[in-house]
Amino acid sequence: MQEQTKVKYLIIGAGLSGLTSAYLLNKQGETDFAVLEARDRIGGRILTKDSIDFGATWIHEPHYHILSLLEDLEIDTFVQYSQGKGILIYNPKAAPHYFLNDPNAPSSYRISGGSTTLIHQLSENVMNHIQTETIVSEIKEISTGISVTTNKGVYYAEKVIVTLPPRMASTIVFTPPLSEATVGAMKQTHTWMSNAIKVGITFKKAFWRDKELSGTIIGQAGPFTELYDHSNIDNTSFALMGFVNERLRVTSPEERKQSILNHLAHCLGEEALDYVSYDEKDWSKDPFTSGEQVQPVYLPPHYGNPVFAEGYMNGKLLLSGSETSPVHGGYMEGAIYSGINAVKKLD
Repeated sequence: MQEQTKVKYLIIGAGLSGLTSAYLLNKQGETDFAVLEARDRIGGRILTKDSIDFGATWIHEPHYHILSLLEDLEIDTFVQYSQGKGILIYNPKAAPHYFLNDPNAPSSYRISGGSTTLIHQLSENVMNHIQTETIVSEIKEISTGISVTTNKGVYYAEKVIVTLPPRMASTIVFTPPLSEATVGAMKQTHTWMSNAIKVGITFKKAFWRDKELSGTIIGQAGPFTELYDHSNIDNTSFALMGFVNERLRVTSPEERKQSILNHLAHCLGEEALDYVSYDEKDWSKDPFTSGEQVQPVYLPPHYGNPVFAEGYMNGKLLLSGSETSPVHGGYMEGAIYSGINAVKKLD
């Protein structure tokens, strides 16, 4: 017989949106809730490894919800390093083209200790409510609320918040079925990061700074499309981090690594070959981020479809998550906005 658990509120997904909702419920004194997470870790598409953010990284000045939350959690931010010359690549075989960042342009910020610091702080007082490695297969409306079938038993709740990326959520069986418009919107909504390959390379020192280079390299022609200085706030860990050209997904990991390092040496100098560590994260191979073969995305995806704001199953089922947010969808800001908004709708 399957294990049965009853709670007032059930949150599906322990990424930034789900943990924001859990944090707010706990802060309001609500203790009768649970958070289900399919992965063996919390954080979703926020993942920091050896000081490298392989998922969500930057905060921008209009993102006041996350800035307010970070202040509430007493987490520091710092400005993305951009001093010196950046490099623009038109032709990977040609000499690098240098440019200077606009000093009047709005700054981007990073989280001290990496983006996972936010996950750790949000979850600190709600870890006993979180069940990992729990995969949801069916969400069904019943007379007393909603039943949620998982690989670890059945959960019963008065209200449920689904924070999964809409495309991933569309694989769940909903009874009664969601509307065709809603399912269509789910399947058509691009999952942020699902097609990204991120690379992080650490060094003994930020040698590019000694050359008056910012570490910023931009260009669709090379083996990476964007690269940035990713040294930590204390300047005790020195790194470069960015996005690998998706065309290299079909090459072997060793070929891809060598191509990236050779190009880095071409742009920044031979010191680039004297690295401490090299790591990649291909989110298309993450089964809880990307459930199918992904295609490159060249235009900014559209997020915040109005159908996601509707209440389902007589208001007992809510859709949340960064892709559902009409405000800065696809960013950490959108995830937090949706997490806040979902809790407001529970009343």
